[in-house]
Amino acid sequence: MLPSGVLENGEIVVADGLIESAGPAADPVEPVGPVGPVGPVGPVGPAVADAVHDLSGHWLVPGFVDMHVHGGGGASYMSGDPGQALRVAAFHRAHGTTTTMASLVTASHEELVRSVDALAGLVEDGVLTGIHLEGPYLSRARCGAHDPELLREPDRGEVDALLRAGRGTVRMVTLAPELAGGVDLVRQLVDGGVLAAVGHTDGTHRETQAAIGAGASVATHLFNAMRSVHHREPGPVTALLQDSDVVVELINDGVHLHPGTVNLAFAAAGAERVAFITDAMGAAGMPDGVYPLGPMTARVEGGIARLADGDSIAGSTLTLDRALRTAVRDNHLPITDAVRALSTTPARALGLGDRVGAIAPGLQADLVVLDADLRVAGVLWGGRWVGEAPPRRIRPDGR
Repeated sequence: MLPSGVLENGEIVVADGLIESAGPAADPVEPVGPVGPVGPVGPVGPAVADAVHDLSGHWLVPGFVDMHVHGGGGASYMSGDPGQALRVAAFHRAHGTTTTMASLVTASHEELVRSVDALAGLVEDGVLTGIHLEGPYLSRARCGAHDPELLREPDRGEVDALLRAGRGTVRMVTLAPELAGGVDLVRQLVDGGVLAAVGHTDGTHRETQAAIGAGASVATHLFNAMRSVHHREPGPVTALLQDSDVVVELINDGVHLHPGTVNLAFAAAGAERVAFITDAMGAAGMPDGVYPLGPMTARVEGGIARLADGDSIAGSTLTLDRALRTAVRDNHLPITDAVRALSTTPARALGLGDRVGAIAPGLQADLVVLDADLRVAGVLWGGRWVGEAPPRRIRPDGR
């Protein structure tokens, strides 16, 4: 994103998959309709890929970055099937997510090793940006949709084996720091160049601070599946919100969090430390029904996923474009803050800020065109249109 924020009548030139230039249009056009551009290169002017595209009346924003997603389009990363993984990535890409992690739920060590090994190749091919292990080192008291029988305390040898299976592609691990060896695991991960995320935790404020002090830098779906705030024991939420080095994930689907809770997180942490995620399961984009979630089973009714055995929320059916609309319409957030939480902040959290997450020269040409209702009208991924491209406008000189 350009630091200047929203720009009307902007022009972006794309060449060889990268943003070559971004700034005021040489031949500006008037905005059409009530929508203005965002971006911060915001684009009511032409955007250039292999032709000139007139995006008048639309917004142009950086491609979304989802650092926590399990599935979508009827497919799951946990399957360990590269074909299913490609379907998940393609489904979310059509909704504007041009950079995606592959999140795996708690399972046996053998199954996790198989899944990590199978997905590593897609990271190496650039389809995925990394692998996220959500568990198995989580609190049984806050297990959510994870199988409590498979949860366990950290084991250094097991972690090393998982990282070896990933061949450097495991980018983040979620853990409960109050477990025996939890803080040591944080140090092990950070020393290995892996992000340590605090989540599914019943830990105290002090235990969470200890994890942050050891290098934990992400809060996995803040508020959800963690000890609640109490005025005498503020718990993990307060510690994570207060630390300036921690990026906090939020599932902004109107189900996991009340709008007031989302606004509280933005007020405490600011858009530069909030990352919208989907935590989507395979049922995203699919009809209501029964779907697998790792070794567990979830039922979806009215678009809300819950464990088939019990009432715990089991991930979501969210896409990031819907999270954006919810942020602007229900949370009344400035669209610039919402886009930052969808793109720039998660990109920075993952160490990808020099490649994606903003509209700036030299960055990958990952862009999302939104209409006046903030619905996806076009997606540019690595300089190529995903699906149908917006209409062209050919200049008089034939270019």
